[in-house]
Amino acid sequence: MKQTGEPVNNNRKSAGWLWFLIGIGFAMLWPSAAVATKFGLQVAQPFVICITRFFIAGLLMLLISHGILRKRLPQKNEWKQLAIYGLLNISLYLGLYVLAMQHVSAGLGSLAIATNPVLISLMATLIFGHRLRLVTIASLLLCMGGVLLAAWPLFKHSFATPGGISLLMLSMIIYSAGVIYFSKQKWGDLHILTINGWQTLLGGLFLLPVAIATYDKTKNVWGFKMMAPVLWLAIPVSIIGVQLWLYLLRDNAVKASFWLFLCPVFGFIIASVMMQEPIGLLTIIGMLLTLAGLYLVQKNKSE
Repeated sequence: MKQTGEPVNNNRKSAGWLWFLIGIGFAMLWPSAAVATKFGLQVAQPFVICITRFFIAGLLMLLISHGILRKRLPQKNEWKQLAIYGLLNISLYLGLYVLAMQHVSAGLGSLAIATNPVLISLMATLIFGHRLRLVTIASLLLCMGGVLLAAWPLFKHSFATPGGISLLMLSMIIYSAGVIYFSKQKWGDLHILTINGWQTLLGGLFLLPVAIATYDKTKNVWGFKMMAPVLWLAIPVSIIGVQLWLYLLRDNAVKASFWLFLCPVFGFIIASVMMQEPIGLLTIIGMLLTLAGLYLVQKNKSE
C-alpha cells in the first residue's frame, strides 16, 4: 500500500508545483497589459489598439490550433458558448478596460484586477451556491491586506477620474462574470488554444463596428510606437497569458482567481520600472502577505 501511494503523492506534488509556476507566469504577464496599453494610447485610439490586438492574437492562435496542431473546429453549441465568452471576456471587458485606461494610471489599472477574486467568490456563492471555506476566507483576507499595503504609496501619485474608475470597475464585474461563465460550460475535448483563439477573434468582430464608427485617422500614428505595445498585448498577454489563465480556470475557477491578487504586485514593479511609479517598503510587505495568502490557498487546493 505504501508503494502504490508514493507515485500518487509525487504526482500531486508535481501538479501543485506546475499550478504554482503557471500562476506566477500569469500574474507577471497579465498586469503588463496596463503599462503596454498606456504606451499604446499615446499614439492610437483605444478601439484601434483593441481590434489590432485581437485580430493578430486570434488569427495566430487559430493558425497554430487548426493549421499546425490539427485540432478540431468547435461544433454546434460550442459556437454559442464561444460567442458569449468572447462578448464578455473580450468585447465588453477589454473594450471598457482600454477606455478606462485613458483616465487612470497603470498602477490603478493593475490594482483593479485584485477586486476580481472577491467578485468571483461572491458571484459563485450567490449564483451557484458555492460554499466559502474558512481557509478561503483567511487567504482572501491575507491577499486583500497585501494588495492594500502594496497600493498605498501609489495613491499619492496616481491619477484617476470618477468616470475612469467607474468604467474600470464595470469592466472588472464583466470580467468576473466571464470567468464564472467559462468555468460552468462543458468544453469537452476542445483545445484551450482553440477556445482562446475563437473567443478572441469573435470578441474582436463584435467590437469592430464600434471601432469603425469612432475611427479618426488623425489620432492614430501607425509605426513602431503603436505596434510594439500592440504586439506585446497580442502575443505575451492575449496568447501566452490567457492560455495560462484558462489552464488555471479549468483546474479550479475559485482558486485560480486568487492569482489575480498577485497581479497588482507585479503591476507595481512593472509600472515602477517602465513608468517611474513609486514602490517602497509597504509594497514589499504587501507582496509577502499576498504570497502567504496564495500559499495557503494552494496548500489546501481542492478539486
